[in-house]
Amino acid sequence: MEAQKEIVIEIKDLYKSFGQNRVLNGFNMTIYKGDSIVLLGKSGSGKSVMIKCLVGLMQPDSGSIKIMGDDPTKLSQKELNLLRSKIGFLFQGSALYDSMTVRENLEFPLRIHPELLAQKETRVKQALESVGLLDAIDLMPSELSGGMKRRIALARAIMLRPKIIIYDEPTTGLDPITSKEITLLIQRIQKEYDATSLIISHDIDFAKAIASRIIMLIDGINYASGTALELEKSTDPKIKAFFKQT
Repeated sequence: MEAQKEIVIEIKDLYKSFGQNRVLNGFNMTIYKGDSIVLLGKSGSGKSVMIKCLVGLMQPDSGSIKIMGDDPTKLSQKELNLLRSKIGFLFQGSALYDSMTVRENLEFPLRIHPELLAQKETRVKQALESVGLLDAIDLMPSELSGGMKRRIALARAIMLRPKIIIYDEPTTGLDPITSKEITLLIQRIQKEYDATSLIISHDIDFAKAIASRIIMLIDGINYASGTALELEKSTDPKIKAFFKQT
């Protein structure tokens, strides 16, 4: 008998509106340990709103959220900070601090975890080795290319050795070669850190390369989910619209 897979993230019937604009309309999603899930949707479809609800930056109107068994909407600030420390986040556009060196950018997440400060040198070097940029440790963000900035941002995301890594449009603005390098790097990081990945994207080629499963956020709901191959065969016009470009 196959062992039951561990649920890492579970969202049920999530609703969120802004005035008359209903962005999430009963969204459901289950992510299992080791999954590499791409949340695919057009701009304005609610992907970022869903993520903000997920990590406790925004309160949903209704519905339930569980991350590794905890409900972020019901935690104290201290408990929420502890939960967030188990989640790495790669921001769209990398979001490095321009006034800090690469080393200082990577040390930043450790500031609210004083118990880890004694390990900061080791952790910084390990994270940079994981993304192949140890030589950049004392550079400023202005000295980095777009692809290097994305790699450094990924190194920062793994500083706390998270159980979950959320990527917000990780290949946006990158040329095809660098985009492929980032794709391979994300796959390697997931294996190296035994992490579960949730990746927000509208890049179908990237989704096909990286996803163990694709979830399509359309009309505020989990409109369809499956492997890229399964979804590509769909005759549904809303699903076909994403694949016709390839």
